[in-house]
Amino acid sequence: MFVVSKLFWMAAQPLSLAFLFVAVALLALIFHGRKTAMSALIASLLILFLTLYTTLGSYALQGLEARFSRPTADPAAPTCMIVLGGAFETEVTTERGGIEFNQAGERFIEALRLAERFPQSKIFVSGGDGSLSGSYEGDAAVSERFFATFGIAADRLIGEPASRTTFENVENSGSLLERNGLRNCLLITSAFHMPRSIGLFRKAGIDVVPWPVDFRTSGIVTPALDLTQPTLNAQQMATAVREGIGLAAYYALGRTSALYPAP
Repeated sequence: MFVVSKLFWMAAQPLSLAFLFVAVALLALIFHGRKTAMSALIASLLILFLTLYTTLGSYALQGLEARFSRPTADPAAPTCMIVLGGAFETEVTTERGGIEFNQAGERFIEALRLAERFPQSKIFVSGGDGSLSGSYEGDAAVSERFFATFGIAADRLIGEPASRTTFENVENSGSLLERNGLRNCLLITSAFHMPRSIGLFRKAGIDVVPWPVDFRTSGIVTPALDLTQPTLNAQQMATAVREGIGLAAYYALGRTSALYPAP
């Protein structure tokens, strides 16, 4: 299932779809299917236009981020926090060493902030190598260096290094959390990723407190033309589409009890 999901996303992301429609158009021209070629070309141009030159991706992402609100105050002495992986550039860290964050780095920055404020809390990091090759160190491994750099004692860390997907994050964490007596932990992950994550934890019967971070929209985005930042628009659209596919797929597979989990 992991490999299938990776291959599916390679084809389903917006820019890949646009390319596939162009390929279909060229094949249709070769075989004298002018109507099919024209339809495929129009579909490709429409996908490119909506992806690159509108705010629809950010607007959709904003909706996901709004599902679970940012907390207005720190928690009252949390005993544990779960940090979902996906925040490190694992290929780079594997080859070069060090600690290299990607756009989701706030997951670990927030965990560090809370760890320093609440020194009694445990930090549970779930995340392995999510690449097809399986040849890189995962977030659980890199996070040991990260927290040690800032003086967080190793005995406060619990790593789960085998997970490659959000489903595996939850599936592999249950027994470890129980073994270490960790309950009602803060769940730290990107805001857009929180609905799917909460749905999985609820289905698994693991009580967590949502603690969304890594907001990528202003919260006041409206659907509009935007010719100024096509690269960012494409990134936002891809993230929103991927999360939407993930929500639908997990619900269809029975891994969550709600299509769009809410507080």
